[in-house]
Amino acid sequence: MVVTALLLGIAGLALSLEGIATQLLPRQFTTLQQQQITDWEAGTRWRTLPAGTIFPATIRYPPPVALDDAGLTLIASRIGIARAAACRSATDPAAATDPGAAKVLARHGCEAILRASYVDGTSSYVVTVGVAVLPGVAQAKAANQELVSGAGVLPARFDGTPAAEFTEGRRQISAHVAAGSYLILYTVGYADDRPRVRITADSYADAEMTAVGAGVAQKVERVLGAPVPPARCPGVPGC
Repeated sequence: MVVTALLLGIAGLALSLEGIATQLLPRQFTTLQQQQITDWEAGTRWRTLPAGTIFPATIRYPPPVALDDAGLTLIASRIGIARAAACRSATDPAAATDPGAAKVLARHGCEAILRASYVDGTSSYVVTVGVAVLPGVAQAKAANQELVSGAGVLPARFDGTPAAEFTEGRRQISAHVAAGSYLILYTVGYADDRPRVRITADSYADAEMTAVGAGVAQKVERVLGAPVPPARCPGVPGC
């Protein structure tokens, strides 16, 4: 009886010590919890990062293949950063055969649009890049898949700059790409007063516009879509 009681006591003490040790160790997050935390942290970047970090003053991008100079790096310079806008007021409205970016984004819970405009190194092309803030990664992916080709962000104009006359009717190219819980949209046009034309008829201009627009969008995408370090629970006991 004494031996039995002693063994039970030792076993109970071991269990108690194990419980205390478990409480003192940092809590471990599951894979799902890790993903939820990192998605949330990335989703707050549009509020926590300075506007100048999201939209850098200068952006380097590779030239179009047509230039045949792999060693060349082109630069786009920021013209201005617009105030955050409602999603419906800063994106394409619906048309006869197109639901419009505004409607698609609204259906997926778009919270706001951030915009900035850039000009290429020759002051020939103007780019407006926009960041559509969605509730999560799934919504951003779904909106990206639903948007039709050519639908996107409206130009952000700034008086006294090459973007002063960049109106909706002067957009030549529009495109978009998902980056985490964000949708990066861009539109490109001439810096002068040329109206919208069939840009595909001029393959060189088409390639140059695509290069500067995609280059600006990809830089913004890398900032907002940068990997988030794995979540760690520093608290003890029990976090």
